[in-house]
Amino acid sequence: MGSTRTIRLGGIPIGGGNPISVQTMTKTDTRDVDATVGQLVRIAGAGCDIVRVAVPDEEAAAALPAILAEAGLPVVADIHFDYRLALASLKAGVHGLRINPGNIGSEDRIREVVAAAKDANVPIRIGVNAGSLEKDLLERMGATPAAMVESAARHIGILERLGFSAIKVSLKASDVKRTVAACRLFAERFDYPQHIGITEAGTAGIGLVKSEIGIGALLLSGIGDTIRVSMTGDPVDEVNAGRRILRALDLLPDVPRFISCPTCGRLAFDIAKYVPVIEAEVEKLGAPITVAVMGCAVNGPGEAREADLALCGGPGYAAIYRRGELVAKVREAELVDRFLEIARDLVRSLGERED
Repeated sequence: MGSTRTIRLGGIPIGGGNPISVQTMTKTDTRDVDATVGQLVRIAGAGCDIVRVAVPDEEAAAALPAILAEAGLPVVADIHFDYRLALASLKAGVHGLRINPGNIGSEDRIREVVAAAKDANVPIRIGVNAGSLEKDLLERMGATPAAMVESAARHIGILERLGFSAIKVSLKASDVKRTVAACRLFAERFDYPQHIGITEAGTAGIGLVKSEIGIGALLLSGIGDTIRVSMTGDPVDEVNAGRRILRALDLLPDVPRFISCPTCGRLAFDIAKYVPVIEAEVEKLGAPITVAVMGCAVNGPGEAREADLALCGGPGYAAIYRRGELVAKVREAELVDRFLEIARDLVRSLGERED
């Protein structure tokens, strides 16, 4: 798959090989400013890049200026059917729109929204959902990946005819295979950036697994420019899950990569006691280093060679390796402090090298 175009949402570039951004959606009533702002603060604190809010009526649109004043991150207005809500959201200062041009009225109304978005330099996300495809497509093609892509093509065509190209597209279903197939088909036809995720995935149980598989499969194929994990529940959990997916694929910059053995009957020291402590402290260093904590001599030496920093435990002691070289052998009581001391020294040396 080739590189997608780049659009900008607020100060965030999307597409074109830029870092993949994490999104979520507020679960509050947008008309309740205090509740929505409170949730936005928590979302931003979790590391979210972009947030979407539902704008179902004029009262919700009227609440946007107060919400935007406290948001702390780019806000996308989610609009359905009423073009006036899109215009009001743009006037309030939102950073993006989520609409389907075909369901907000006549061509004159679409033209008015597009002109306002162009004037405000605001991108439009076309959102295609397998559960709400156009009737003629359902009758002719069914709720298939091909029908989803055809729906997206129709909406894109409307915007392109109006000279608008700051577009990103999402194609989502509640099942993984159909979503992945639709996104791949779309990427073969278009170079617009894709917002990817599994819609209505479910709770933090199987729903999270579905999102991880679907989003992960697409990212590994080179598809996806911004992601949203959709789950029933707290949006902060969605953000955390999205960041974990990016981290697992080494797509999250400036964070450590942490490896620890699963343990077995060969375990030579109490690794479970030390892994959480070391992981939490290494996380604070905020550096893209690979750290391994191993509990025996079988896989430990190999991980020590591959990692920037590795700890291999033994009965009552631990060996510490820095890029494959043994740098210390310490008693168990001293291993955490000594390991973190060496880790900080490694991070410091990396910073000096960049300077």
